[in-house]
Amino acid sequence: MLDLEDLQKKVYENKVKQGFNVTDVAMEFCLTHEELSEAYRAYYKKLPDLGEELADVLIYLLGLSEILGVNLEEELIQKIEKNSKRKYARVDGVLQRVNESL
Repeated sequence: MLDLEDLQKKVYENKVKQGFNVTDVAMEFCLTHEELSEAYRAYYKKLPDLGEELADVLIYLLGLSEILGVNLEEELIQKIEKNSKRKYARVDGVLQRVNESL
């Protein structure tokens, strides 16, 4: 299993080493969005680099998490657990959350 906390640190260290942005948070959000758009384009056009583009999205998320001091691994585990307790139902043909067990 991967250690996301360790990967966050490695991504951040590489950003610093290569001289990439580590201070402009708004720009990092925009760049993350751009990478997600590139991944969608690769999917939509059936390009062979879809996996690489998805990896770029994760790299930006890990770097942004480290910049913001968010332990993404802990947040991800908590969110998966929270999502597993949610209940959904189709209401007028639309899937909606109807209950959340805490």
